Amino acid sequence: MKRILITGGAGFLGSHLSERLLAEGHEVLCLDNFFTGSKDNIRHLLGNPHFECIRHDIINPIYLEVDQIYNLACPASPVHYQANPIKTIKTNVMGAINALGLAKRVKARILQASTSEVYGDPEIHPQTEAYWGRVNPIGIRSCYDEGKRAAECLMMDYHRQNGVDIKIARIFNTYGPRMAVSDGRVVSNFVIQALRGEAITIYGDGSQTRSFCYVDDLLEGLIRLMNSPSDFTGPVNIGNPVEFTILELAQRLIRMTGSASQLVYRPLPQDDPVQRKPDIALARKVLDWEPQVPLERGLEKTIAYFQQVI
Repeated sequence: MKRILITGGAGFLGSHLSERLLAEGHEVLCLDNFFTGSKDNIRHLLGNPHFECIRHDIINPIYLEVDQIYNLACPASPVHYQANPIKTIKTNVMGAINALGLAKRVKARILQASTSEVYGDPEIHPQTEAYWGRVNPIGIRSCYDEGKRAAECLMMDYHRQNGVDIKIARIFNTYGPRMAVSDGRVVSNFVIQALRGEAITIYGDGSQTRSFCYVDDLLEGLIRLMNSPSDFTGPVNIGNPVEFTILELAQRLIRMTGSASQLVYRPLPQDDPVQRKPDIALARKVLDWEPQVPLERGLEKTIAYFQQVI
């Protein structure tokens, strides 16, 4: 049994990770300020004697005794991270500093949840970990993009200077049950609009592509990375390399929900990437990992969840 801290533990990913680690026999400390996380996501875990929920904002230091840290705390959808961009970059930078300070103090291994957004609007396709990215440092998304890039920098500097045991995961579009209704990401938006019979909003002409990874697959990749040999720090792409256009996703969800929703088109937001697809050769090689859940099956589970909550 390990004592594992998950910052952002009441969020979409954090709550699923809490569940998975408890099932594996670990003790889980869930830390969240409940800005985008929800007690509803972890309510079913509160009676577990090996689970503890702490209301705390990681931009402030915290003193705990733990073996591993998953640093997931940060709003991950444009709607949320652009609502308070200063808070977003503080969470990324000061949050990483505080999580790393804790890891250094107690000699814990720490995994940083980075993002495909570090690649910005990429000039190469698919994106490998060696690609440095093309990010607008002064755009409306930069609080998140540059915040995550800074967090990766901090991870590597604490590793090189202080010997902190680190892992960096670059997470690509992930979906599944417990995404927030107000999340604003494409899968949850489309599912909710389809279920309500509302017009489905497509930004641009719908030809831009994304690669969607089901939450269970993502967690398997994170856990394998966390427990990989200490000489492998990453960064490593964790995502699904099967690529779909946004228009294809919308049409598929209309068919799966039997919705009468019509498609409406809006201008593409500033700095929205045209293509996004991970090269997962490194994850296959080092972690023996690749996604197992096809889009149709993952969407069925996601639709079933939203049918219960909206």
